[in-house]
Amino acid sequence: MSHFSQIRTKIRNLAALQAALTDLDIDWQPGPSPVRGYQGLTETAEVVIEQPNGFDIGFRLNPDTNDYELVADLQYWQQPLSVDGFVNQISQRYAINTILTATANEGFQVAEQQTTAEGAVRLVVQRWA
Repeated sequence: MSHFSQIRTKIRNLAALQAALTDLDIDWQPGPSPVRGYQGLTETAEVVIEQPNGFDIGFRLNPDTNDYELVADLQYWQQPLSVDGFVNQISQRYAINTILTATANEGFQVAEQQTTAEGAVRLVVQRWA
């Protein structure tokens, strides 16, 4: 019986996910690589985050939804944030990276980026004609 849990996300772009993890100073390894779980069980993921306790966190592509889902044995979760807080933090950085890439592809540059006390991010982009 697998102890792995799958947490759905709206993350669809692997490069933006990897950039978000890097922005948050989270050490990650590219896959496909095994995510280590209870009693030596593994799942394969495209991104693996090793934890000091030997149980990993991964993001793997769900072919049915085309989203990257978080896969981990939540009994051995060893992060400073809850699972929801962790996913929310990554999702926010993922959204910022997705926006920055899309706007740069359209010729825009970041004119201003501010983070509020509540953690919201305000981006102002501009393009010279």
